[in-house]
Amino acid sequence: MNHLIVVAHPAIESFTMALSRAYAGELEALGHTQRTRDLYRMGFDPVLAAHEILPVSTAHPASADVVAAQDEIRWADALTVIYPLWWLSMPAMMKGYVDRVFARGFAYESVNGSVHGLLSGKAAVSITVSGAPLPMLVKSGDWAAVQALQDTHILRAAGFKFLEHLHFDEVAPQLSAEIGDQHLTQVRACARRHFGESATGGRLAS
Repeated sequence: MNHLIVVAHPAIESFTMALSRAYAGELEALGHTQRTRDLYRMGFDPVLAAHEILPVSTAHPASADVVAAQDEIRWADALTVIYPLWWLSMPAMMKGYVDRVFARGFAYESVNGSVHGLLSGKAAVSITVSGAPLPMLVKSGDWAAVQALQDTHILRAAGFKFLEHLHFDEVAPQLSAEIGDQHLTQVRACARRHFGESATGGRLAS
C-alpha cells in the first residue's frame, strides 16, 4: 500500500515529530511505501489565496503546490495526519493544508448544502498530542467536539474510511523516557493494527 503521512509541528525534535518517524518506520518495516510531508520543514504556505476559493478553471488554475499535494493524495491508499492539539484544534499550518488542498471539486462536492466526499476508497488515521488529560477533555465534551470537527467533518466528509484517532495526552517537555517509549510502541502498534498483513491481507480492509 501507498501511505501519505502529513505532519505539522514547528520543532523537529518534538514528540509529535518522533511519533511520525516511528509510524513511518513501522509502515516501511511492514513492506509499505510511505511519503512523509513535514509541512513546516517543506515551507508549505497555509494561506488560502482569494483565487483558490473559486472553482478551478483556465482563468483560475490551481496553485502548483496544491496540485502536487492533491496528486500525492491521489497516489496514496491511506492518509495519516499527525499534529498537536492547540486550543483543541489543528496548528494553523495543518488547517491551511486542509483549506487549500481539500478543495471543492477535489475532496468534496456540495449540492444544496449536502456534502459528498470524493476521496472514497482511501483510509485515514489521525494521530494527535495534547498536554491536557484525555479524561478531562472527554468529561467537558471537548473531545466529542474534536472528533466531530476534525475527524468526521473533514476526513469522513471527504469520503475517507476513518480507521482510528489515536491520541496521546499529558505530553509535556518533562515527559519521561519510559512513557515516551511506551507511546512510540503504541504508534507502531497502530500501524500494525490497521496495515499489518493479518489486518489487511496486503490490501485495504473493506
